[in-house]
Amino acid sequence: MPVARIGLVVHQGHASALAAARDVHAWSEQHAIPCTDIDVWSTGHDRRSGREEAHAAGDPDLVVTLGGDGTFLRGARIAVKTGASVLGVDLGKVGFLTEVPVADVVAALEAVRRDEALVEERMTLTMRASRQPEVPAEMEAFLCYGRGPALPPPPVRATTSTTVTGNGWGIPLDVNALNDIVVEKLARDHQVAAGVYISGRLLAAYSADALVVATPTGSTAYSFAAGGPVLSPHMDAVVFTPIAPHMTFNRTVVAAPDEPVAIRILPHSGRAAISIDGQPRGVLDPGDWIGVYRAPQRLRLIRLHPTDFYGRLRDRFRLTDAPATATDGESAPFFHPNSPVPTELTDPAPHHQ
Repeated sequence: MPVARIGLVVHQGHASALAAARDVHAWSEQHAIPCTDIDVWSTGHDRRSGREEAHAAGDPDLVVTLGGDGTFLRGARIAVKTGASVLGVDLGKVGFLTEVPVADVVAALEAVRRDEALVEERMTLTMRASRQPEVPAEMEAFLCYGRGPALPPPPVRATTSTTVTGNGWGIPLDVNALNDIVVEKLARDHQVAAGVYISGRLLAAYSADALVVATPTGSTAYSFAAGGPVLSPHMDAVVFTPIAPHMTFNRTVVAAPDEPVAIRILPHSGRAAISIDGQPRGVLDPGDWIGVYRAPQRLRLIRLHPTDFYGRLRDRFRLTDAPATATDGESAPFFHPNSPVPTELTDPAPHHQ
């Protein structure tokens, strides 16, 4: 893919990230490709929306992130707004999103420039709401403790639809979540009480610490920590997981990608916070609701090799360290994906009546 401009998101707390940033700038200068630093942590200016950050950086067509998955999510929030690709360089500890080792950053840039890199697309989530969420001034310091300034509430998304606010559709918000959208309690002693609707039908009323709506990519994040299933990131689905619900039914529900999840804060509930990919973006009052949908925009990830998601799952959670594996020895290969597909596994010819 041709690269006209690079946006660079760097975790300033990693010396290796700062060193890699110098390599990226040197490579960019060598190839006469503008490279703009995108400071998503600065306390010197107000935080901007992803679209505003992209425009301020000159609308890069490649965003390079140097850090862990948190840094990657900050870069992805910017890239998805303009259709840019994201090259995530791995400096984290438990990451699933960043796959390029820091030592290979220059090789990865060369692969992108020569159109030899792979591009993998991931599903994202978007939102509609009964009103535009806001972060009350008195709550910002509490919600964002230890994070720096808050991101702005999600702006209203420009749309040509004739049902922008009519017919119960609410307000379209300019949101793209790669991992999850979370509604969580604000007070330690007051859970969120909410009605949860899937595909327009009431599933149940929950009293819980939080309610998570995740993508398959986000199934290994907050949803997983709450006991949710692991989904292949190559599929599309909407994953709903309650966190510490006070009810017998505490299971995850995996819905089809065209089956949205709506959450309505019940009248007797306390206020609830909305987080998008781990960043607090607003507060819901009793009576407010949000609807979470598969977004038409997909995030473009740059890979040097096909993703070995299950190998990464095994390594990240040290599955081969389990005592039972000691008697199994080294695992033997079973599938050979580079060889022809056996005839009995190939798709049958279309059936014509």
